[in-house]
Amino acid sequence: MDKPKQLEDINRKKIFAGICLALVPTGFSFVLVSNILYQLKTEFILTNAQVGYIGGAALWGMAVSLLTIGPFLEKIGLKKATIWAFIFHLAGVTFFLLGFPFAGQPSAFWILFMGAIGFGAGNGMIEVAGNPLTTALFPKNKTTKLNHFHAFFPGAMVVGGLLGWLMVQAGTVGPINIGHWTIQIAIIYIPIIIYGIMLLPEKFPETETAAAGIPIGEMFRYTFTHPLVWGLIFLKMITLSLEMGPSRWIPEVLQAAGVHGMLVFVWISGLMVVLRFFAGPFVERFAPTGMLLGASILTGIGLLLFAFIETGIVPLLFAGTIFACGVAFFFPTMVGLMSERFPKAGSLGIVLLIGMGFFAAGGSNAIMGGIADRYLPDALDEQETVQVMEQVEDRFPGYVQQAEEADGDPAVLAELGYREVDVRTVLERNQQALAFYRENGELDGNLTGNALRSIVDSGLQQEEDLAAEANSILRPADNYGGRMSFLWVGPVAFLVAIVFLVLYIRDKKQGGYKAVTLEKRESPETGPLP
Repeated sequence: MDKPKQLEDINRKKIFAGICLALVPTGFSFVLVSNILYQLKTEFILTNAQVGYIGGAALWGMAVSLLTIGPFLEKIGLKKATIWAFIFHLAGVTFFLLGFPFAGQPSAFWILFMGAIGFGAGNGMIEVAGNPLTTALFPKNKTTKLNHFHAFFPGAMVVGGLLGWLMVQAGTVGPINIGHWTIQIAIIYIPIIIYGIMLLPEKFPETETAAAGIPIGEMFRYTFTHPLVWGLIFLKMITLSLEMGPSRWIPEVLQAAGVHGMLVFVWISGLMVVLRFFAGPFVERFAPTGMLLGASILTGIGLLLFAFIETGIVPLLFAGTIFACGVAFFFPTMVGLMSERFPKAGSLGIVLLIGMGFFAAGGSNAIMGGIADRYLPDALDEQETVQVMEQVEDRFPGYVQQAEEADGDPAVLAELGYREVDVRTVLERNQQALAFYRENGELDGNLTGNALRSIVDSGLQQEEDLAAEANSILRPADNYGGRMSFLWVGPVAFLVAIVFLVLYIRDKKQGGYKAVTLEKRESPETGPLP
């Protein structure tokens, strides 16, 4: 394929390979940080809330860079954005590792938190730069190449997850604990250094809107006033929620059914990699609107299968296959549709599409959790549940008192293995659930679910048997509640399919799908704009 004139002195193949590899730290950080949270909690004596903040910081950093820096990409330039991604990635991992000597000290949490924010910002900057860079490198093949680009995220999650698991299994090799959190996080340096070496010396193209001479102010006006741009953003909010919401819950639901959730997660992610790498024939045959129509239908079917299949690795893998075939094309094809149908929206349109999508996806997790908790009491053994919570009510005040007496003494706290706020949270959540039960004569799904999960997640060595008992009660109920949430969410995919069907039929009536091309503007005084 001949290069467009503006790309003649650009090493397109090397830059695209580099920006694809730049997605690997994103996938690694997502899965490896999740993998080490328990180690961080015990080694740094963190509260459950602090562990949650560290786990979520990578997403917050990503959202901040997407929505605050992304809209001004045309002014910053693709190369500067990539350099900033490299700096944020490098600084984030380094800062995170600098927390190691401060274990047990109050400052340790903030060092880890800021490190997670740092590489989260790097992840966001790769999204900011990578999508418009891909469309600028391949202006006549945007959707296919965006699928190739986004194949590296699930691929990195699979590789990172397997690496983390193997390192933990390897344990201590000679004097080094291979599975220690510092070694796992340090692995992220490898793809960062590789993509830095590949990309930083290279000359980058301009964004499409900059190359066409469209002023930034005009891009902003067009994007914020065009109703179809916002319609597409709204669809992205739904499709990303359909992808990320269930993907977050599928492993937990399967784990509760006795099936190793990571196995199905790896299967789904692996299929997404393959499908995105081979998206080209689908784009040519069905066009983006046809692909999104098929993706919506398959996603809906997959979610309904998960809702009705209770157990069995083969039927669950089949449901996972259908679901993966649906969600695989959602993210990159939606970005491709925005860049091909509304190129004048530029990087701003892409950033808003992705940023608003992530915002909605975060909310979908909470909605699905709320649905699951609503159905939780239907699958709980009421008598066993109340007995477990009453044991907490009887014994945990003693743990609270011990932690209060040890407060301010890191050595005694390390020996106890918990902080006062954690055991107090467990006690309070169980007291709240019991108070509702005693007043109303029935279990509340939200309060009871939180009470049982707080016992399981407490990590209190003195109450390992109680945590195991709470887990045995909670797992089948979580499985049932999670499957009910899939039953409610699944039909949304079919409603989205109707919208894409309308778009697909309209394209057919107008002679087929056509991408809009930006023409280089001419200045009345000097001719074509440089």
